[in-house]
Order: sequence, then C-alpha cells, then structure tokens
Amino acid sequence: MYSVAVMPVLIAAGWRLQQGLVVRVDQLLLFLLAAVLLLAWENLANDVFDAETGVDLEGKPHSVVNLTGRRDRVAALANGVLLLGLLLMALVAFRSDAAVLALVLACCGIGYVYQGPPFRLGYRGLGEPLCWLAFGPLATAAAVMALAPEGTAQVPWRAALELGSGPALATTLVLFCSHFHQVEEDAAHGKRSPVVRMGTGPAAALVPWFVAGCLAFEWAPVLVGHWPLTALLGGLGLPAGQALIRLLREHHREPERIVGSKFLALRFQALNGLGLALGLALGPLLQR
Repeated sequence: MYSVAVMPVLIAAGWRLQQGLVVRVDQLLLFLLAAVLLLAWENLANDVFDAETGVDLEGKPHSVVNLTGRRDRVAALANGVLLLGLLLMALVAFRSDAAVLALVLACCGIGYVYQGPPFRLGYRGLGEPLCWLAFGPLATAAAVMALAPEGTAQVPWRAALELGSGPALATTLVLFCSHFHQVEEDAAHGKRSPVVRMGTGPAAALVPWFVAGCLAFEWAPVLVGHWPLTALLGGLGLPAGQALIRLLREHHREPERIVGSKFLALRFQALNGLGLALGLALGPLLQR
C-alpha cells in the first residue's frame, strides 16, 4: 500500500533531474520516511474509525483492529505514528520552506475528514476527490519544494498539477477499487461509496476511464514538449491496468473473485508512477 505514499516525492525527484536541477538526497529520504509514517497513521486510524461503525467487521479481515481486537491500542499507535511523521516533516520544512509543513498538514486534514467523526466524508461518497487532491497537487507541491536547495518564492502549483494529476488519479483508482468486494457491507452500515451509489456494473465501466485519464494527464506534457519521450515509461503500468479492467468487467458481481482488485490497481499505480519518475529522470540522456 505504501507505494501511494512515496510516489509524489519520487516523481518530484525525477522531474527535478529532468529539469537539470539538484535533488537533495537527505531531504528525499526524510520525506519518504515521513510520508510512509503518515500513511500508516491514515491506515491505522481508518481501521479505528471504521471499527466504530462496524463496517469492517466482515468485509475487512486484515483490519488491524480486527486482527488484534484492541481498538484502544491501535488508536494509540496511530496517534504516535502521526506525531512522529509530522515531526519528521517539520524537520523537512525547517530545512526548506514552512509551506511544506502547511501543505502536508492540509493532506492530513483531508485524511481526517475523509474518515473521522463527525465528518466521515468517505461515507458520503467523497473519498475519491479528496484522495486525488491530497496525493495530487498538495503532496506533489510539498515534495517539489522540499527537494529544492534554493528558497522557493511561492508554492509551485503549476508544476504540481502537471506532475501530480495523473499519478494521483492512479492512487484514487486504488481507493475506488477497494469498495467493489464489500458493497453489501458498506451499504448496510451507511457507507455510500461511489460503487454503492452506482452499482458494481456502472462502477466497473468507469475503471477504463481512470486508466486512460491517468495516462492522458501524463502523456499530454510529452506531446506538447514539456517532458521528454522517456516519460512515456509511465505506460509500464498498462498491463496491470488492462488486467484490472478485464477482472472487474467480467466478475464485478462476484465479491470473492474481485477481492484482490485493489491490489491490481496498486500494481498499476506503482508501475505507472515508478515508470514516470524514471522516465523523467532519464530525459536528459536524450539531450546528449
């Protein structure tokens, strides 16, 4: 699951190399560690909050709360991981720009309103757009600023949107696919995910658009000359995307057959993001 946490900063590093700019390796490593810790908080807190509503009792056997039976200890662990992650991100911001911490705090706030009371916006079907916003422009802007050795006059929104829109759509696809196998459980506990609202058939028909939209966002800068041809390596995730499309098209009514669909989505997300980051970093080789 943690490929979604590390991707914004890896892509930002590839972009800086493509631009001929310096990448601060120490900041890269600190950002990676902090991002993993913050996603660990998000996942643990999600288990804690979902345990309150009972939505995970049957549909999510790998929930840490279900595995341990100790909601209180999982909550304490989640808070400790959050504190450590924010302390590391504060160090990253201290060594770069205060806006880095502000952007990351915004991501954490989105993570809380997605799952935590009294908001629980994920239960209202708003999880996917919130996911795109957090893992797209916000996290990518923070990563770009964190890796820069020079002071940044303002938040690089344009670069963050160009870099982060496609990979964030792939991350959003992971969340979207996590709903397919537990539609009945979600509906019974008041979780109105997009798949619950639309039904598995129409929702499965959207998956090709997620994949195509992700690649369109990433390949458009190549077509207009902003990125090198090597950025097309983001297409490495396409076989996994095609396998995911086939699986959900043929078996969307069979929860036991599609329980692993989010892991296919993760494979697409990871290979796509790593391919894009590598492709951007290799860009200068074409200019020699």
